[in-house]
This record gives sequence, structure tokens and C-alpha cells, in this order.
Amino acid sequence: MDNLTFPKIKEAIEKYNNIGIAIASSSSLDSTAAALSLHLSLKNLGKNVTIASPSTPLVEVSSLVGIDEVSNGFGGAGGDLIVSFPYKEGEIEKVSYTRDENYLNIVVKAGELGLNFNEKDIKFTRGGIAPQLLFVIGAPRISDLGSLFDAAALKDTVVVNIDNSAQNQGFGDIVMVSNRLSSISEAVANMLLALNLKIDLDIAQNLMSGISAATDNFQSENTSALAFEVAGILMRQGATRQLQTVVRKVSEGDFIKQQERVIRTEQHAQASSAESIREELVQQPTQAPVLEKVEKKEQVVENPPDDWLEPKIYKGSTNF
Repeated sequence: MDNLTFPKIKEAIEKYNNIGIAIASSSSLDSTAAALSLHLSLKNLGKNVTIASPSTPLVEVSSLVGIDEVSNGFGGAGGDLIVSFPYKEGEIEKVSYTRDENYLNIVVKAGELGLNFNEKDIKFTRGGIAPQLLFVIGAPRISDLGSLFDAAALKDTVVVNIDNSAQNQGFGDIVMVSNRLSSISEAVANMLLALNLKIDLDIAQNLMSGISAATDNFQSENTSALAFEVAGILMRQGATRQLQTVVRKVSEGDFIKQQERVIRTEQHAQASSAESIREELVQQPTQAPVLEKVEKKEQVVENPPDDWLEPKIYKGSTNF
């Protein structure tokens, strides 16, 4: 990206009215938020803007403003409607149509093998009109856009490549790619500010959500200075930070290892305590045992009386 990037983008926006915004198939919350913010801003200018993605947006981006306007292709009121369904040789005999009041019925007559698809396999896309100006958001490679990028259909389209990935191949007529930025949302916010385009509350909140998601709520060590600067501007426009409580999942293996560490620590503490007690015992002076002096009385054995062995008669006692 050079000093002429913003003037080139401004000139293209002023020149063209039919503008497309393409999101990669593996889009993140950051890239989706950036694309939707640009979409809202260009609509505020009165431009005819279409935002498209080759895949269905994930649930995690459902809170972003304008997510319901993401389509699966670039068409419009003047484009053709294309009906697509699986086909194998021998399944279809012919395709015709009939009219029924206000409806046009397309009839697919089954062949010898029969039709091996049902209603859920049928796709409807709009085509025929390619955008004059196309912003590609968060797609390192053209292949990431799937069917959205038709080289033949887009041969006269001015392509603007906006990304912060080091793997970006640098395609497009205007390249706004820098891996020094921590998010694509801050890049789009910086562009809108440089082009003096209005950032309303919806746009500000989308951009804040994108930056927060890409920077782990501004806690990542890769958070750029521009992210903080832009966040301050967005908050003055009414955007709020969505604080999230992060709960760390502990696997069974990690839990067992943790308990083993606790047990080893306790065993070490007990061993240290026992060793300390032994050292104290060794350091104490040895005391002589205290012997009780038992006075031995000399026993005098006298000769028994003569009647000792004679039987005796108990006479009782009155002392009671």
C-alpha cells in the first residue's frame, strides 16, 4: 500500500455506481464485519451495492448489522436468474415451461434413468451484470472466492484487494494489504476515515466487533497501535466493547497431570518435614537415662513357729 492508494479508491468510488463486495468462503468475524461496514457506508452514499459470499455466513457473525443482505452472487434487478440442478447423462429427456396465471413453470422431464435429485439440490443465482468496482475483503487467493470471481465476467471490473494476511497474493488493480495491521476491520475503518466517509453507530459497532475478535479483545500481543487509535474513534461514535468471559477447558489428561503435580508437591513437603525432624533429633545432646534407685530391703527369713503346719479353727470377729 502506497500514498496513492486512498486517492485511487476515492476516485473509483466516485466514478462507479454499481459496486460489489466479495467475502472469502472461509471468512472470519473480522473480515465479515469489515465487509458489512463498507457495504453500509457505500449504501449511505446512494451507491448500488451488492455484498456476496460463496458460503453461508456462520452463526458467530449473526449479530453484525447487515448480515441478512449477504447473497451468494452478484446480480441485481437487471441480471439473469439462473436455475441450477445436478445432471447426469440419461436423467433428463427435455426442459420446457408452461404458464399458469402469474407463474412460469419450468418443467424438467425425466429420462430413462429418472431424476436423482430433489428440491433441496436446486440452486437459484442471479447473474448477467458484473460490478464495475469490486472490493475483495479478506481473501488471500482468488480461489478463496469460489464462483464469485469469474475472470471473464470481471475483465472490465476494477478490483480492490483489502487484507492483512502475509499470504495474500497481491492480486487486483488497487492493493491495500499490510500484515502489520492486526485486523481487517481497522484497515477499513482507517480507509473510511481517510476518505471522509460517515461512520454511523451501526458501522462503528461492526468495526469494533471485528477489531475485538481479531485482537482477542485487545489483549493479543500483535494488536497494532492503529487498532487502539481507531477503537477510540469508534467508541466516540457510540460503539461498545463486547467483553467476553473466557473459560479454559481442561482435558482429562491435563487434570490428571495437575493432580499428580499436587501429590508430588505434598509428598516432597512431607519428606522435607520428616527430614527436618530427624535433623533436630540428631542435634539434641544425648541424655543419660534416669534410673530409679530402688532400695532393696534385706529380707530376713525367720524360722516358722512349731504349730505352723497344724490345722487351725476360725473363731470369727466381732469388730464390725
